[in-house]
Amino acid sequence: MVEKVHPELQERGHGAHTNADPGAHTNADPASIDHFIRAHPKGHFMQSPQWSACKNEWAGDIVVSTDENGNIKGVLSLLTRKMPLFGLTKMYAPRGPVCDPLDEDTLTDLLTQARQIAKKHRSYSLMIDPDIPIENTAFTALMRRLGCQVNDQIKGFDGVQPHFVFRLNIADRTEEELLKSFEKQTRKNIGRAQRFGVTARIADRSELPAFCDLVAQTGERKTFTTRTLEYFTQMYDLFAPNDMRLYLMEYEGTLLAGALIMCYGDKIWSLYSGTANIHRDKNAAYLMRWETIRWGKERGCRIYDLMGVPGVVSADDPLYGLYSFKKGFAGDLIEFAGEFTLVFRPLSHFLLETAIKAYQKLRKTLQKLSKHLKNTPQ
Repeated sequence: MVEKVHPELQERGHGAHTNADPGAHTNADPASIDHFIRAHPKGHFMQSPQWSACKNEWAGDIVVSTDENGNIKGVLSLLTRKMPLFGLTKMYAPRGPVCDPLDEDTLTDLLTQARQIAKKHRSYSLMIDPDIPIENTAFTALMRRLGCQVNDQIKGFDGVQPHFVFRLNIADRTEEELLKSFEKQTRKNIGRAQRFGVTARIADRSELPAFCDLVAQTGERKTFTTRTLEYFTQMYDLFAPNDMRLYLMEYEGTLLAGALIMCYGDKIWSLYSGTANIHRDKNAAYLMRWETIRWGKERGCRIYDLMGVPGVVSADDPLYGLYSFKKGFAGDLIEFAGEFTLVFRPLSHFLLETAIKAYQKLRKTLQKLSKHLKNTPQ
């Protein structure tokens, strides 16, 4: 059978191969896996061997599919977490798999191995949210044939990972060309920050507490839960300085904004950021984004990912400010294919997922109530 090869892979020189023995796999070491993911057009830092180490409450496994010569042609990094009932676990493959998305043999092989891992961990399901655009209906159809349930009707930020992102193509474009492509107001705000004298610098590990405080200020202002200092420190220790930088923005010695930026393979992500409650008129966040885009250019990246937005929203939407800010950098709005679930234990899956959804709904209700009470005059 002639296998289909995704155009992106053809351009990169990757071929599709028939795996004569799907059960025979290379004992690939983490360095080889890491190299494959970095070089692959579908590579993502959340599929890297390092990323699972950031997840203390999850066990990590990586399954690898190889061709007849032992060369890696697909990787699926799995995170497994214990659930509070029945002694079962749930598996999750963030932004996986890393392979030709239309290579049925490789996908079949990876999912077959995932089933074996599921037995070992007593997992009731595996959820995958691939880095594949929703327009790739052939991939979705293939995953359905392989037994996956598909949720492609995700609204706002309801998914585990953002269902919508803005991605900016920074390859083969000069800094001048990129600046000219930004919306007029975005260019003005970058220039205004520069004229105010806002400066950017690359900070080290010792300043993570100050960054964490900026994120906490933003979380309180926007009413969302933030990560702990321990989480940021662990991530920094695993990826910095080669793949991660901490950027801090200052005005007259006062810290105004900060961002943890991930640069892995041919992509760069604005992973976490925060801004202070003061001097918001100085537009530090705009200049910070521009400085991190410049780092992506220096590293030869193809894509700058501004991360999540709620989709297209109107000006009266509470999240319009976030949408408008990221839209101003003139990236493409990407909607991902959705969440794909492979169910191993149907009854357990139904009971546990129903309980999880009820808990999440209650938590959102309580958060809205807390925000309402906070804004109500006493």
